[in-house]
Amino acid sequence: MKFILLCCGLLLGFTAQAADIYKCVDESGQPTFTDAKTRTLYKNCQLFLKGDNALPVPQGKKERTRTPTPSDFPKVDKNTQTRRDDTRRQILQDELASEKKALEEARQAYEEGSAKPEVYRGSDGKTFRNVAKFEEKMRRLKADVDTHENNVKLLQKELNGMK
Repeated sequence: MKFILLCCGLLLGFTAQAADIYKCVDESGQPTFTDAKTRTLYKNCQLFLKGDNALPVPQGKKERTRTPTPSDFPKVDKNTQTRRDDTRRQILQDELASEKKALEEARQAYEEGSAKPEVYRGSDGKTFRNVAKFEEKMRRLKADVDTHENNVKLLQKELNGMK
């Protein structure tokens, strides 16, 4: 515990000072970081981190400056955009209808699958349930239902978000 407090104190002491940090290579070729490049133990010292930048202060949120649209930028008239929006809405509605139909089919397949357990016949003619195969089949069918439900929800959200 004392060691942790000592380390925290040292870190706070180091961060409070804004000293330049140098990266030096010692005689054995190992890089070393120091705040004094004048030591005789080090050679090839280069400034690594300027003291002013040692602790960058987060800046406030910068205001975005809007640049004007160039005059030659292609524009779409209101009628063309309305037609495009109507076409998009129709495509989404068609997709939603087909996805709802697929969801109903997936739900029906799930219900039918749950009513029919997987069985196999042994060599002596007895019938046994294959629980692992049944559970795998039900997982697949449930995943299909979940996928279609999610697709319906996302398409509905997209349609609700349109103007």
